[in-house]
Amino acid sequence: MELIAMALVIALILFGSLLFFPRLSKKVVGATTSSNTKLSTEGVKTYTKGEVSMHNTRDDCWIIVKGKVYDVTPYVFEHPGGDAILNNAGGDSTEGFYGPQHATRVFDMVDEFYIGDLKS
Repeated sequence: MELIAMALVIALILFGSLLFFPRLSKKVVGATTSSNTKLSTEGVKTYTKGEVSMHNTRDDCWIIVKGKVYDVTPYVFEHPGGDAILNNAGGDSTEGFYGPQHATRVFDMVDEFYIGDLKS
């Protein structure tokens, strides 16, 4: 019981610190595109699975969650689960993202890393 209480306190401290410290970098969806990236009619970038798969390292980490693409590179070193965020780097992280280890705040946090949609 004490171990559970201690784990909850540590988790609250970690997640609380995220509220008070601003992100190092905030992605903004822009109008420029690479040669393989297309802008949809709404101005949202779309990426192929192949394009996302090239961003699979600690220093360049993109993930896919429910068909949306996120550049989580600035968050990799802050991730409370350590390198677990790299398990699906460059690929679909939907299952892990919705796992029981994540607090509900993660669903709001991820929006700031959104860079586009997965091309269907």
